[in-house]
Amino acid sequence: MSLFIGIDSGTQSTKAAVVDLEARRIVAEARAPHRMIPGLPTGAMEQEPQEWVTALDQVLREVLGGIDRTRVRGIGVSGQQHGFVPLDAEGRVIRPAKLWCDTSTVAESAELTRKLGGARAAIRATGNLFLPGFTAPKILWLKKHEPKHYRRLRHVLLPHDYLNFHLTGNYFMEHGDASGTGLMDVRRRAWSPAAIAAIDRNLGDWLPPLSDSSAIAGVLRPALARRFGLPRDVIVSAGGGDNMMGAIGTGNVVPGVVTASFGTSGTIYAHAAKPVVDPRGEIAAFCSSAGGWLPLLCTMNVTAVTEQMRALFDTDHAGLDLAVESAPPGADGLLLLPYLAGERTPNIPAGSGVFLGLNRQTLTHSHLARATMEGVTLGMNYGLRRLNDLGVVAQEIRVTGGGAKSPAWRQIMADVFGVPVVALVAEEGAALGAGLQAAWALARRADPKARLADLTSALVALDEKTRCQPRPDHVARYRELQALQDQLSTALRPVFAAHRRLLP
Repeated sequence: MSLFIGIDSGTQSTKAAVVDLEARRIVAEARAPHRMIPGLPTGAMEQEPQEWVTALDQVLREVLGGIDRTRVRGIGVSGQQHGFVPLDAEGRVIRPAKLWCDTSTVAESAELTRKLGGARAAIRATGNLFLPGFTAPKILWLKKHEPKHYRRLRHVLLPHDYLNFHLTGNYFMEHGDASGTGLMDVRRRAWSPAAIAAIDRNLGDWLPPLSDSSAIAGVLRPALARRFGLPRDVIVSAGGGDNMMGAIGTGNVVPGVVTASFGTSGTIYAHAAKPVVDPRGEIAAFCSSAGGWLPLLCTMNVTAVTEQMRALFDTDHAGLDLAVESAPPGADGLLLLPYLAGERTPNIPAGSGVFLGLNRQTLTHSHLARATMEGVTLGMNYGLRRLNDLGVVAQEIRVTGGGAKSPAWRQIMADVFGVPVVALVAEEGAALGAGLQAAWALARRADPKARLADLTSALVALDEKTRCQPRPDHVARYRELQALQDQLSTALRPVFAAHRRLLP
């Protein structure tokens, strides 16, 4: 009779889910918010790691309040990818963490690319480009812009690794989340000497050794076990990035499954048995946290955009859906480039939002709402088509995240993607995935051949009432809009760069 706790520390909040293996369901959930640091320069997005720790402690107290704590066997942590948590020799945070959505490192990304010999050479060395969202340029940024802080640097951790450090006291990093740093050769599952040397020859000493994703990061610190009334032998699994844990939580641990996450950012990814490296670098060649690889596209603007539109018209989610359904597919020609926070796929860190087709007919709440929802979905479809070019073909897409709760949006997804979409019974896929990974790690201690797929097949369930089929006439309409959005995005890139220079 075992319980496992999955933690998902995201950009906006931390979620916890208690997974009961015998009952095959989530038996308790909790959520606590985070704050962004306000007033930073354009492109800078940072958080205090202590915010994550405070939220973690809060959700643990809440979910443990209604369960038998003696049954808890393990904890798994999912965290937002790419964030840079700099620690000194004593493990103290040196400065706030720069997040995945921080685009202030454009110059450092370009510098690292030059040092490795260009984009193709960077892909040969690591499997990926140096994108502004990745961790590597953030480290170089600290070296160049805050040398006093950099001189104190002795440990580099990612957000979920920092929470594992809080829980266990161990410096630990696994293949999945580490593959998003830009410092790892994803083909060999090892740190890239060339990438490390491009920043600092000493950096290799400040990175934890890489561990398999099925490993156990450590045991819960005795002080925390006493505080929460948990057994002394509760394990903390390797954990992983939110996309890697979301893959586990949606059953995306075998080839043939495609997951789309519609959260603050948007991701689409699939399990692969071997590395999938994009020679153009538009698809991230990540490792999974399930023992394989996870080719992934990421867009930076999804519910972050729809939520701003909802706030603009002071409506609730049902009201936003109603507005969207009140306008026709294609919003009578109103089209959004949704780059409110720059963009990663395609790589346009200086991008900004643009509406095309505003006129007396389309300047309405309904048209703006629908064009917003369509625009961010078309943005994700840009990357889905690239995945298809690389041999990852979707027959069905499992959708998760806040956007997956909207019936209107699910239908738009099916029509834009051109394949059926279906949501999951468990809404918090990353938290569920983290709990299942903890169960897998403990099971492998007794049986090294224990399969993660056996756990996901038993606990991951599709919510068939949410299934949406693509409508052929709407699919054709969105293909036309997709071509127009691609053309507009390409044409405006020089304009975006010039405009960025005018910003404070």
